[in-house]
Amino acid sequence: MLTKFETKSPRVKGLSFHPARPWILASLHNGVIQLWDYRMCTLLDKFDEHDGPVRGVDFHKQQPLFVSGGDDYKIKVWNYKQRRCIFTLLGHLDYIRTTVFHHEYPWILSASDDQTVRIWNWQSRNCISVLTGHNHYVMCAQFHPTEDMVVSASLDQTVRVWDISGLRKKSVAPGPGGLDDHMKNPGTTDLFGQADAVVKHVLEGHDRGVNWANFHPTMPLIVSGADDRQIKLWRMNDNKAWEVDTCRGHYNNVSCAIFHPRQELILSNSEDKSIRVWDMSKRTCLHTFRREHDRFWVIAGHPTLNLFAAGHDAGMVIFKLERERPAHALAGNLLYYVKEKYLRKLDLTTSRDTAVMQLRAGRSPVYSMSYNQAENAVLLCTRAANAENSTYDLYAMPKEENSSNPDAPEGKRSSGLTAIWVARNRFAVLDKSHSLVIKNLKNEVTKKVTIPNCDEIFYAGTGMLLLRDTDAVTLFDVQQKRSLGQVKIPKCRYVVWSADMATVALLSKHVVTIATRKLEVLCSVHENTRVKSGTWDDSGVFVYTTSNHIKYAITNGDHGIIRTLDLPVYLTRIKGAQVFCLDRECKPRVLTIDPTEYRFKLALVNRKYEEVLHMVRNAKLVGQSIIAYLQQKGYPEVALHFVKDEKTRFGLALECSNIEAALDAAKSLDDKDCWEKLGEAALLQGNHQVVEMCYQRTKNFDKLSFLYLITGNLDKLKKMMKIAEIRKDTSGHFQNALYLGDVEERVKVLAGCGQTSLAYLTAATHGLHDEAEKIKEGVDTEKTPLPSPAPGARLLQPPPPIAQSEQNWPLLTVSRGFFDSAMIAGKKSEGVSAGLVAEDDGEEAAGGWGDDDLGLDDEDGGDEFKDAEDDDGEGDGWAAEDDIELPPDLDLVSSPKVDEGPATDDGYFVAPVRGVPPTQHWCNNSSLPVDHVLAGNVESACRLLHDQVGVVDFSPYKQHFLSTFSRSRTTFSCLASTPSLPHHPQSNWKDAAAKTGMPAVGMKLSDLVSRLQSAYQLTTSGKFTEALTNFRSILLSIPLLVVETKAEEQEAQQLLAICSSYLVGLAMEGKRKELPKGTVAEQVRVCEMAAYFTHCNLQPVHQILTLRTALNLFFKLKNFKTAGSFARRLLELGPKPEVAQQTRKILQACDKNPTDEHKMNYDEHNPFDICAASFVPIYKGAECESAPLSGAKYCPQFKGEVCRVDGVSQIGKGVAGLKIRRKIK
Repeated sequence: MLTKFETKSPRVKGLSFHPARPWILASLHNGVIQLWDYRMCTLLDKFDEHDGPVRGVDFHKQQPLFVSGGDDYKIKVWNYKQRRCIFTLLGHLDYIRTTVFHHEYPWILSASDDQTVRIWNWQSRNCISVLTGHNHYVMCAQFHPTEDMVVSASLDQTVRVWDISGLRKKSVAPGPGGLDDHMKNPGTTDLFGQADAVVKHVLEGHDRGVNWANFHPTMPLIVSGADDRQIKLWRMNDNKAWEVDTCRGHYNNVSCAIFHPRQELILSNSEDKSIRVWDMSKRTCLHTFRREHDRFWVIAGHPTLNLFAAGHDAGMVIFKLERERPAHALAGNLLYYVKEKYLRKLDLTTSRDTAVMQLRAGRSPVYSMSYNQAENAVLLCTRAANAENSTYDLYAMPKEENSSNPDAPEGKRSSGLTAIWVARNRFAVLDKSHSLVIKNLKNEVTKKVTIPNCDEIFYAGTGMLLLRDTDAVTLFDVQQKRSLGQVKIPKCRYVVWSADMATVALLSKHVVTIATRKLEVLCSVHENTRVKSGTWDDSGVFVYTTSNHIKYAITNGDHGIIRTLDLPVYLTRIKGAQVFCLDRECKPRVLTIDPTEYRFKLALVNRKYEEVLHMVRNAKLVGQSIIAYLQQKGYPEVALHFVKDEKTRFGLALECSNIEAALDAAKSLDDKDCWEKLGEAALLQGNHQVVEMCYQRTKNFDKLSFLYLITGNLDKLKKMMKIAEIRKDTSGHFQNALYLGDVEERVKVLAGCGQTSLAYLTAATHGLHDEAEKIKEGVDTEKTPLPSPAPGARLLQPPPPIAQSEQNWPLLTVSRGFFDSAMIAGKKSEGVSAGLVAEDDGEEAAGGWGDDDLGLDDEDGGDEFKDAEDDDGEGDGWAAEDDIELPPDLDLVSSPKVDEGPATDDGYFVAPVRGVPPTQHWCNNSSLPVDHVLAGNVESACRLLHDQVGVVDFSPYKQHFLSTFSRSRTTFSCLASTPSLPHHPQSNWKDAAAKTGMPAVGMKLSDLVSRLQSAYQLTTSGKFTEALTNFRSILLSIPLLVVETKAEEQEAQQLLAICSSYLVGLAMEGKRKELPKGTVAEQVRVCEMAAYFTHCNLQPVHQILTLRTALNLFFKLKNFKTAGSFARRLLELGPKPEVAQQTRKILQACDKNPTDEHKMNYDEHNPFDICAASFVPIYKGAECESAPLSGAKYCPQFKGEVCRVDGVSQIGKGVAGLKIRRKIK
């Protein structure tokens, strides 16, 4: 069972798949109906109008409708497009169990606890027939998929089959005696009236109430499930119906049973918390899928896809019974794929599809295949439900093909999870114990290879494999038996190599990771839906499919959608605009795509500007995404050349500082906002002629006046003053007069607006006595005395401009970009005169596509994808082991030839091959450092400690390693004078196989906890040096622990944090005691460190001691306010009575004068960590680095150094994290 989607909700009682869209309806026990998109895993809608549980729900086959029936006795018909209930059908007198639409007629069938089945016409919205006969609740009713029949199941222990042909004739059948006659004579009744619905068969056989019954889609069969825990299969004809067989196996009520739409299978689920799959012909249970706590209530099958849904107490699950991915392999232009029981070959150039050979039948479909072109042999792997039963078949393909009657060669079958060719005549097999064996063409083992822990292998070139672990993929050289590279990714499912083997795409469930040959990650793309397949384009673009799209990914990280898919397909090859793929029915298909977008981006990335230009001119590159892409990558000029929309052109022109292009666009748009933006941009470049035009267009007179002032254009400034006077803009008029230094005009303006005092003052100050006298005459000085000018007042006269600025500011000359030159050439060829083309002298420094030299001499743009080395050689690495020259004296060993007479009996003794010691398996089976130490593999243990907790200095671990290794083996003395026999104690000795052993656990968490108590005692007694040694020893021992539960793992983490806190605190206290106390500054530093010590996470008994020390030091230094806070914290911890009494006295003294005499780098209210090297606080939000093992915090300058706390790990190193948990028994 392959789970595709799960939901969590109240109990699901009804389910219905949409016939075309990836939707499913789930009706819940709380009255809500949910509409889910199971492909995107999202809840689309909720319908909540029923009062009480909704048990029946069904989509209409064509209309945007669905029907529901609930415990409120109501049948509701909903329109999911309008998202509302369009009408309600009333008539049932009790709970409604199921509601279904007829596939053809406008009918709804409902079954109810009122012991009736009703048929409703949803167009006329009334009940057209009531089927009575059951004498208990009717649990289920279904229409026959093709005939005029209904089946119903009831708690009266019967299944009834009803003939509704009379109803069809009366309601919808045309012709005599049908609808026409009925409409002509509505009052007449048929004399020998044919009933609407009659019972055709009553199926009795169940001992308890029947919960479900269903017709077979094509055969005259019925399946039923009941409270007697049995599933019965019934056959019927026109005259009678009889029980065929019973499927027994459920051990509680069977809730639901249905036929598989396309296979000879029955699916059932039950209140025993299981789903079972039954073989119809053998009546045997093939699969059982169980849930821990949830009873199943309903099961539904998709009408056309291999999808099923089951509703249970806590939601629903959508699943497939088997994988639908066709096994295929590509060799040049030939695609080999498995369809049904044949291996087929498709020539992609001629589209000729032929059957190559018939395969040996197996219970499971072929999972994957690996093709060997040199030997024309194929490996087919089959996965069983229990992985240990998986097998592979080795076939040599027939030399002569006969498509009409293909050969059925005898294959060699062996057990193994995966088999892959690694050389011309060798293949690798990952066996059920997850170890690697190399075999030859005769399926004989040639050698065994020790590999790191892995659960799947993939092809990686001659003599190379990719090994998959749960969170990483490792490149492994089979010949040298070593790892060459690793990439950390979520569980990798498929691997796709480019044609030249230079790049590889690793496909996980939701992630596509593209890496180099050495597994250096180039980019990764995250998807919301499942990634299905992929193939490499000839240009080096990876094209892949998800559940609903074909997409592309370029190695620089750019990705996008190429086209949408209705159903998933599996890509095999891409050529130009043609994509070759296989669908889920194993039919080869060719899809057409438009590769323009990704080719354009690739050309841009590879700097193939000729190609970019060709596409700009000829391809239909439109849409905001391309424009946004060019802007994002810093190429707005390119977009400017093909965008026609003026608003977009204007934005792009401003972005690349092309004022001329922006001006053209602004003229055609003639929008105030555009002119304002253009004015700002032009002002930044000093293009005051365009700025002037912008201000004129927006009638921004103030800014225009100021522009004329700073450019020294007095003539235009005088015109601005005249305009202000005409517009009666007094303020503007006065301002312009001020700019010009025109005093007479200013006096005139002030007098004109009634400011006589200011007018007189201005005239008198500037020596205009005649004007001043005139003003004075017109004013009654007694009522409003005029002010006299201040002594020493100076004239407000702006300095005259020396030279008027006529030209725009000079800009740097830059070389014209490739695209600008090409476009100009294009325009000239179109007949545009050269005079209209902008000179390149005035180009700005900010613009320019490619500065100075774009390096266009190399037209290929430095293609990353160089041709791979020739890997199709003879596989010399493998052959090397076969070419052994035997010494001549060993000739006697060779088999005697027939013609040499009878063979001699003088044989020779072959010593047995040395077995693999258990310690080697310990390394394979575990990623815990302690297990590798016990196995004696110190190198891998050090590597694990380095990767997991960042250890770089291993010298402190030497003693730990030696003591750990010494307990890894015991020895038994045997006969006298013979060596002792070693034995390796194992933790899982009861059930361990030869290769699954794990070492016995020596050091336990409880041992470290008891050691911690002794370290606490040393701390209490003030023996800090011994305490430090003990705490560090415990801390270093933690990565060498083995625990079984998550709770123990958390305790170990807690123990690590305690040790780290004590190590930091005690080290700081030791340093504090060594510091001099001569000056005030030194005393302040001593106090600071004592204060920080109180913030270490210590036990209360030690916390009291730190607070007493800090309290005394601060009190002596007259920092009474801080000392008071220490005293309060100390009292909260409940010290001894004498300590408490003394502390209260100090607190009273502090409260009388709550001030601090000395300023310190200590803020008790702001949370902080202590730097374990410099012993200064690192306040919350400040930058800091952590030591990966101890977790101690450091200031950024200590990054890369060895941690002072644990003495072994590197500060700031990124690590995988502490791993100490595994199964012990």
